[in-house]
Amino acid sequence: MIRLVIAEDHQSLIDGIKLLLEYEEDIEIIGTANDGEALIDLVRLKQPNVVITDIRMPKVDGISATRQIINEFPHTKVLGFTMFDQTDAIQQMLDAGASGYLLKNSPLEEVLKAVRSVYKGNTYFDSNIKVEAENNSNEKGKGVLTKRQIEILGLIAQGKTSREIADELFIGVHTVDTHRKNMIRILGLHGKGELMRYALEKKYKF
Repeated sequence: MIRLVIAEDHQSLIDGIKLLLEYEEDIEIIGTANDGEALIDLVRLKQPNVVITDIRMPKVDGISATRQIINEFPHTKVLGFTMFDQTDAIQQMLDAGASGYLLKNSPLEEVLKAVRSVYKGNTYFDSNIKVEAENNSNEKGKGVLTKRQIEILGLIAQGKTSREIADELFIGVHTVDTHRKNMIRILGLHGKGELMRYALEKKYKF
């Protein structure tokens, strides 16, 4: 039996997940929390196998809570629960020791798959956000890219300008430029030239 704890500051979302999981024979929801402080106390009390936690919560955020939970209970698996565009927070969750993350609009099948996967010792990352591992002689890190950013990388690899990318994806030029800056930072690159080279090396395709 997978003993599961859910932490989310919107009670309605917790109730929805509970409703979806209540008929699963191998999963038991043993507690819920609406803030990070309550989550830490709950984990200490119940010692669940798996925790699903929102990244942004009152009192103690999900990142700090995850770091503390993994430090005290290294065998507990944590799944971050996030909105689509919170790539910085997702990266921090991975650094804190989370075994993966889900998007808040994930279907039941994906929630179940993620919980069961991390329970078995695997990692699980929502299919709509890409995790890239970067390795070189000086550093080792991970960059989390959204599906939209991967689309933009594909167009960058084709040599398109920000204006051309914006027109093709029906978004603003400023939005494209913001994505470019975020990708450079997330991937640990140092400029537009390196972003183009990275896109070509990875052979991203739109």
